[in-house]
Amino acid sequence: MAHVAIRADRVRIEKPKAKVPTHDPATLQIGLVEVREIEAPANVAPVHWRLLTTLPVTTRADAEEVVRLYRLRWRIEQVFRASKSDGLALEETQIEDASRIFKLAALGLAAAARILQLVEARDGSRRPASDVIDPELIEPAAAIGRTLEGRTDRQKNPHHKGTLGWLAWIPARLGGWNCYYKPPGPKTMAIG
Repeated sequence: MAHVAIRADRVRIEKPKAKVPTHDPATLQIGLVEVREIEAPANVAPVHWRLLTTLPVTTRADAEEVVRLYRLRWRIEQVFRASKSDGLALEETQIEDASRIFKLAALGLAAAARILQLVEARDGSRRPASDVIDPELIEPAAAIGRTLEGRTDRQKNPHHKGTLGWLAWIPARLGGWNCYYKPPGPKTMAIG
């Protein structure tokens, strides 16, 4: 969670000099929304976004809408990341038939979305695990989870059974996370 200051204005961008002449206008008026984190935690780079937009940014609500859309766009990028090299590695498929690639992409999209739900829940989301798996799979997941717990407190699932945080811990462990150092990411969750 970051506390940010938002400001917006119109800016004028000049056309870059090019060797080949174009019919583009010499300047372009465009909206600029700047988001700057206030009092970032120590040793953490503060959020600082400069978003150029063709959307209107004449009110605070306009600027907040641009930020909301950018955040959604970032989530889409994370889904693609989880689908590709930082997760499922779908780009490595050797399938050539278009209809089969489409089916693989559809399955991959659903899997990538679930991977990201688990990554986001890794710190203890209290949402129900049934948001990601069928309710009848809770007990089998619990049985698997018990086999993954270690001797130390850090190697035991600290979350309430049946929550998404609890469920995220299980594929993280299956994917090789040792409960120490940095938290599990999309690759680890995909392996798990």
